[in-house]
Amino acid sequence: MAIRTGQGIWEGNLVNGKGRIKFGSGAFEGQYSFSSRFEEGKGTNPEELIGAAHAGCFSMAFSAALSEAGFIPKKVDTTAKVHLGKGDKGFKITLIELVTTADVPGIENGKFQEIAAAAKVGCPVSQALAATEITLDAKLA
Repeated sequence: MAIRTGQGIWEGNLVNGKGRIKFGSGAFEGQYSFSSRFEEGKGTNPEELIGAAHAGCFSMAFSAALSEAGFIPKKVDTTAKVHLGKGDKGFKITLIELVTTADVPGIENGKFQEIAAAAKVGCPVSQALAATEITLDAKLA
């Protein structure tokens, strides 16, 4: 199987330093800082990238599962809301909310919810993040 890479570079101390995050493929490179991670500053952050990865993975997994069940989706649109909180042992991801809307002709809501729940568990990124609570809010378009 393929091995994918990402790189994070940090210069300086935590509060006043700066960094760059980039994909091994070269498809993305972005700046990040203390304020873009822990406040609302300009730039990206690791949690945002985890959210994009999780949303993309879930959308693909859900589409595959729907198709395998005989329901070909026109579109699956997912957002992952990654919550970063501070506890006794420092910062950690405390919750990931998957919110998805899918246009799936001919499916009943009960079957839609069943397939969505299975896709959440089966998504490789969900499995990688299993130590973190992951929720799902699935809606038919």
